[in-house]
Amino acid sequence: MTWRWDSVQLGGSRCTCKDHGELMPGYRGHLIGGVIFGGLSLVAVTWFGVYRPEPQTALVLLCIALMGALFPDTDTDSKGQNLFYGCFAILDLALMINGEYKWAAILGFCALLPALGHHRGWTHTWWAMLLVPSPIIVLPMTFYDFPFQELLPFYLAGVLGYLSHLVLDRIF
Repeated sequence: MTWRWDSVQLGGSRCTCKDHGELMPGYRGHLIGGVIFGGLSLVAVTWFGVYRPEPQTALVLLCIALMGALFPDTDTDSKGQNLFYGCFAILDLALMINGEYKWAAILGFCALLPALGHHRGWTHTWWAMLLVPSPIIVLPMTFYDFPFQELLPFYLAGVLGYLSHLVLDRIF
């Protein structure tokens, strides 16, 4: 399968598969998808009383959904990759400034993972959608004894953002 990148009038980019003529959304489309999936999920769980996050927590959850929406394309040179790693670099620096070297090292390790494959390889699979956000639960439980229930909304935000990417790329 051969891919070609085209510019769109609105300034975003879309990937066109030459073999199938598929048009894939660019980073802006994936950000919008992350906002829609994450935002609607927050509205739904709040509306039904399942979970009522504080405004700051809701913002963090939405940011995690946006990062999840961008992650599958971090394995290729793109604006989405630049935005994703720019956010990661700022967060990593903030962790180091605050003396959170363990978290900074973990974040740095996780940032390297997309380099282990090719574009639309393992990062565009259903199992990666479930596995990639798992450090959000596993690491705080392992290193800091956080309870699973407190971490679950953050993990689900990552999964929903990732799912939005796969849905827009027609993987699901």
